[in-house]
Amino acid sequence: MSRIGSRLDELGIVLPAAFAPAANYVPCSRSGSLLYVSGHGPMGDDGMVVGKVGADLTLEQGVQAARSTALSLLATLLGELGDLDRVTRIVKVFGMVNAAPGFGQMPAVIDGCSDLLVEVFGDAGRHARSAVGLAELPFGIAVEIELIAEID
Repeated sequence: MSRIGSRLDELGIVLPAAFAPAANYVPCSRSGSLLYVSGHGPMGDDGMVVGKVGADLTLEQGVQAARSTALSLLATLLGELGDLDRVTRIVKVFGMVNAAPGFGQMPAVIDGCSDLLVEVFGDAGRHARSAVGLAELPFGIAVEIELIAEID
């Protein structure tokens, strides 16, 4: 078993199935040693996690939505690469939060994704990041996150 596969087992993490893009784009695009992963949304037990963080969802629910989104991103990386050990580092995360008016804790929400990436990849999971609040996201999802990974 791969090093990252073993780490996922150790953490009790089971990746969801990678899902197909919702429109006319590809899940990943490679340029040299960089893999750009398209925006992903959060999946919960009952489907997509929707709502505005700070109104429909609590901060903690937003954090969990971002963590769920990170799992979907990893599933897409695994589907593209065949082995997460090919990820040499996470370079950048761009997190978008469907924020209620007056909600300003977007960095805390996106920590749900960032923390998971560090749990899984260790120091190679530490990344540059942006976390912004938006008035709307596609399909009303709570968060959308994209990332750039360096691969071998």
